[in-house]
Amino acid sequence: MAASLFDSQLYANLFKTGDVSRLFSDSAEIRAMLLVEGALAKAQGAMGLIPEDSAAAIGRAVMEVALDPGALTRETGRNGVPVPALVAALREEMNAPEHAQYVHWGATSQDIMDTGLMLRLRQALAAVETDLKAILAQLGPMAETYAMQPIAGRTYGQIATPTSYGAIVAGWGTPLLSLLEELATLRRSCLLVSLSGAAGTASALGHEAADLRKRLAEGLALTDPKRSWHSDRTPVLRIADWFTRVSVCLGKLGNDVIGLSQSCVGEINLSSGGASSTMPQKQNPVSASALVALAHQASAQLSALHTSASPQHQRDGASWFGEWLSLPQIVFCAASAAQTAKGLTGEISPNTGQMDAVFEGTGATIFAEALTFELARVMRRPEAQAAVKTLCQTALSTGRPLQDLATEAYPDLDLDPVFSAQTQLGQSPQEARSFAEACKAL
Repeated sequence: MAASLFDSQLYANLFKTGDVSRLFSDSAEIRAMLLVEGALAKAQGAMGLIPEDSAAAIGRAVMEVALDPGALTRETGRNGVPVPALVAALREEMNAPEHAQYVHWGATSQDIMDTGLMLRLRQALAAVETDLKAILAQLGPMAETYAMQPIAGRTYGQIATPTSYGAIVAGWGTPLLSLLEELATLRRSCLLVSLSGAAGTASALGHEAADLRKRLAEGLALTDPKRSWHSDRTPVLRIADWFTRVSVCLGKLGNDVIGLSQSCVGEINLSSGGASSTMPQKQNPVSASALVALAHQASAQLSALHTSASPQHQRDGASWFGEWLSLPQIVFCAASAAQTAKGLTGEISPNTGQMDAVFEGTGATIFAEALTFELARVMRRPEAQAAVKTLCQTALSTGRPLQDLATEAYPDLDLDPVFSAQTQLGQSPQEARSFAEACKAL
């Protein structure tokens, strides 16, 4: 088995990451760091901190050179970071020492790496955002169509009270709407440029360091943090938390799909499923299972990332390395979950006949709560609860429907509305329709 299933040819269709996979390749990291070096030189040239012709030469070089990651391997292993080898290789490729001397002027490795990381995370956020909108475009109409379709609500795995299938669908999608709403603030407050120099003081950048950082941020369309954040990893944590919550929310979808499609429940059907090597009748909910696994993995990696977020002093190699090990996996989990859920939501169809049959199969005990509150109109609620509990026990032991027993016990009460699924849906239809309207507004 491959060390990372996201990089595996064998499992490529099980854990798809779409365009996000290329953002965390060696080549993508090098390209991002080169773009930062070029933008830094451009800003410094415009401010007169380095010669303008040198800035222009550096800008051309970062767009034209193609550095081989393999050529940087030895020095990266020695230095713990790739930037010294990258800068040396870029200067050599420029073949113009008079200009190349100004590459990386006053910056430190972490400035280049963190800023380059933010460029890649920005693209990853956009890719997952697109997939979430595609998921919601499928869930919204589904919720609206089935806003009034009764289905048994379940708590602790047991049948509880009626809800609507549309509301269940809305429950899958509403957290995704919230995640999308967070993105504008997240981008503004966490996609930060880094330019603070060796120990976070920007001393080598001179008195105009703050203006230079602002120009660099503008050139890369990132936010100027107006401070050093080398040892403050909360911007990275917040982005990682957003990606993790994408995985977790879609894991809930996967869990419900597994439960509702399982044998002897069958309240939803999947248009495709996985085959067994020996049991021809099987149609396994593979995509839904992948969503659950991705949610678990993302949560575990986020915990590991948190342990790396308290570095020692102004820079801590061990903590930083830990971040590199966990962060890409978190992003991949979210990207894979979004890709998988986008396909899965298009394969789900409700089995309304089976949903209706569940109400009959419970002997109408699903309406026990509604009956309790109806009886509470004519007696104290504790007495009503005790009476209904006794009726439920009789229904379960004799096989007689609760409605028949209740009608015999209370012939003067009109109990037909109590035992009607359509009238016991509560706010679930409204929740389904509100969610559907929100999806239309995307």
